[in-house]
Amino acid sequence: MEDHTPKNPSTTCVVIGGQSFVGRFLVFRLLQLGNWIVRIADSSPSLHIEQNSLLSDAVSDGRASHFQVDVRDQSQLVRAVDGSSVVFVAETIGASQCNLYESYKFVVQGAKNVINACGECKVKRLIYNSFADVVFDGSHHIRKGDESMPYPWKYTDMLTEMKAQAEALVLNANNHDGLMTCVLRPSNVFGPSDTHLVHGIVNQANSFWAKFVLGSGDNLSDFTYVENVAHAHICAAEALISQNVSVAGKAFFITNLEPRNYWEFLSRLYEGLGYQRPSIRVPPKVVNFVLPLMRWTRYKLESETEVKGLLVSAQFVIESSLFTRTFNCSAAAEHIKYSPVIPLEEGIALTVKSFSHLAKSSIPSKEHLFRDFSKAEEILGYGKVADILLWRDEMETFTCFLITCGLFYWFFLSGRTFISSTAWLLLLATFALILNSILPVNIFQKIAFPRLAISEPTVRSMLDNVAFVWNEGVQFAKTLAQGDDWSLFLKTAILLCLVKWISLSPTLLLGAVLVFAFTSFFIYEQYEDELDRLFSVVAIVAKSLLTLLLRSLPPSITSFFSAADDSGEVQTRLAVNVGFL
Repeated sequence: MEDHTPKNPSTTCVVIGGQSFVGRFLVFRLLQLGNWIVRIADSSPSLHIEQNSLLSDAVSDGRASHFQVDVRDQSQLVRAVDGSSVVFVAETIGASQCNLYESYKFVVQGAKNVINACGECKVKRLIYNSFADVVFDGSHHIRKGDESMPYPWKYTDMLTEMKAQAEALVLNANNHDGLMTCVLRPSNVFGPSDTHLVHGIVNQANSFWAKFVLGSGDNLSDFTYVENVAHAHICAAEALISQNVSVAGKAFFITNLEPRNYWEFLSRLYEGLGYQRPSIRVPPKVVNFVLPLMRWTRYKLESETEVKGLLVSAQFVIESSLFTRTFNCSAAAEHIKYSPVIPLEEGIALTVKSFSHLAKSSIPSKEHLFRDFSKAEEILGYGKVADILLWRDEMETFTCFLITCGLFYWFFLSGRTFISSTAWLLLLATFALILNSILPVNIFQKIAFPRLAISEPTVRSMLDNVAFVWNEGVQFAKTLAQGDDWSLFLKTAILLCLVKWISLSPTLLLGAVLVFAFTSFFIYEQYEDELDRLFSVVAIVAKSLLTLLLRSLPPSITSFFSAADDSGEVQTRLAVNVGFL
């Protein structure tokens, strides 16, 4: 391993975002070298220190310190940067932390503030951590892309566009007031405590979605172990300290130099944690249809933070499944003397080990994750019906299913009318009762039938219920006839249309209900968490589309909803009028 100790034995550096994913590894590697004084600058009010660690020792002897800074405030950056020789910008914001405006202030304005602070404090070297996606347009493969690739005209991700603006500012600041700058573009950074790429993959390892391979499944991607990214930063700093003019004002791609099939990489993580690799292929045509729709929705709802993080993750997975993105690192190897210090396979093994708490063997089985009552059982009321539909006793459920299918055939598929089918059924029941009454007790034990008599209180209760329903129906008809409640009228009209549609094929409908009852609740109980997440996604998308609809309505229509307050009554009022509530 090459020695990247700075020539000045007491070089002071600042790591902005020093407690971020990349920042932590960069701080650790700087302290390992022994000749760096490290200032950790981020928005955290305090420094997270593990006892008896390298960082705790460095804080004790003054080689490491912490500064709470907000990159949006240049005066705070000046306080942290003053007196340092090298500034590393490891990270300033997560992908879904803020809305569009705040993201711009963190990423673009934050980069301007860092540059101005370096100029004010006469800092000589600035290394900025970007990512390789700044040259990806979302619609073309990248095969061995190098630094000559231009920025695309249009981005599919606003945060990536902001990152490109920020790195362009850093590159353009080179040679201003004696400042030398450099930008690193790592591709698909992963490693222990990863909060983006690996964390999302591992969290989905036991879900329904982890079974699918999107697209053709043959695209390649470059991945970079996080310790190699930290190593590349120090290589760049050493090159700038050596006054290497071929480095100043340049950007460099950083990878592990081992392109891998994206799904193979993902499968290695799954298998390392004891899960099955994805095996069900989704045709590329389906994925190609979903991706533009997702991009359009995200563009329209860029300020909706509830949906933004979800769409960012989903879009990343789909784009990774469709497009090859590999990069040529020969420029980094030639000019900053970069080469990976951790091979890809070793990096995967270290990453899997760090996520061992999420391994399949360490997670209780689905049966043990159930509460005393599952949600499906709560919906069905905990009783005998729940036991039958949830297949608690398979023989009992199967018997009930056969009886139900027999009744369905008897009344709807036998070719007889409903009245004649009922008459035949009553005739068979009467014959069974007569047969049971004449059977000798000593030959065959008589079948015990329940009492058929109905008590007087039960009859009175039934009549009261009938009278109540009748009175409610009369009141409903009066209200409808007066024509004052348009919401009620629309609901009734939609309900009647639905009844008419159902009446066209009652046999098909009842057959579908029969199959649904004996399968859906059982399936829901087995995949409760995955289906709940799916329903939540559908609810968010529906809410987003409703918001877009309201925004696109002409003023003459939107004025109808102007009386609603800002708490969300506009959506509720619209939903009521179209019969959804």
